[in-house]
Parts: sequence; structure tokens; C-alpha cells
Amino acid sequence: MRTTLLAGIAAGTLLAAPALAADPTGLWQTPTRNGQVEISKCGANLCGRLVSSDGIKADPALKDVNNSNTALRGRALKGLTILTGFSGGPKDWTGGSIYNAEDGRTYSGSITLDGDNTLKLRGCVVAPLCKTQIWTRLR
Repeated sequence: MRTTLLAGIAAGTLLAAPALAADPTGLWQTPTRNGQVEISKCGANLCGRLVSSDGIKADPALKDVNNSNTALRGRALKGLTILTGFSGGPKDWTGGSIYNAEDGRTYSGSITLDGDNTLKLRGCVVAPLCKTQIWTRLR
């Protein structure tokens, strides 16, 4: 009886693991400027905020000086929401926006979870003018 119970618990744990692994929420490393973005659920959608970067490490009060909207140039980059409105899942999310603090512009985007620890983030001015980045899960 005890062996059967333990086997059932172990099988249940193994079956639950892929569902948890397919979750894009968590901390992700970007390929540019050692950026780190925390992706979370915002209602039914995904959103993401900038947690760290080389610039933020050098100056935690770093501002959004490149923003195309001059009224927003005084806001802090640390904690800034840069991913908004992504819907779908469990592997692909679309219809969202990606803010790029380096050029101060917002792009339409999509997110694809490629395995447990790789995220493909695609931003477009207009299709086919798009760029894809590969992000790696930190936690």
C-alpha cells in the first residue's frame, strides 16, 4: 500500500513538472547590456519589467533619457514595464508591445517559449522589419 502511494505521488509530480516548466514567468537574461527582465502575469496577459542592466548597475537612478516622448524621459529605468499586453499561451503569446529603452521606441511583438529555459522575443516596426532576441531563464 505504501509503495503504491509513493509511486502515485512520484508519478503525479513528474506529470505536473512539464506544466510548470512551460510557464514563461520568471527572471530572464537578455543578450544586450546584461539586461534582466522579470516576466509576470498581468491579469490574463504577460508583462515584463526591467530589473537590471549594466547601466542600472552603474547608476541605479538611471533615467529613460532616450524616450521618444520627452515627458517620460525623467522616469527611472529600473522597474520600468517594457513588455505589455501579450496574450495567448501556453507556448506563444502575441499582440503585445515591447519598449526598447535604447532607442526610446515601442514595437509590436510576440513571445515564444522554446523549451523550458529559452524565450524568443520578436519585435517589429512593421512586418517584415522585425528583430528576434533569445533570452535565457535565470529563475
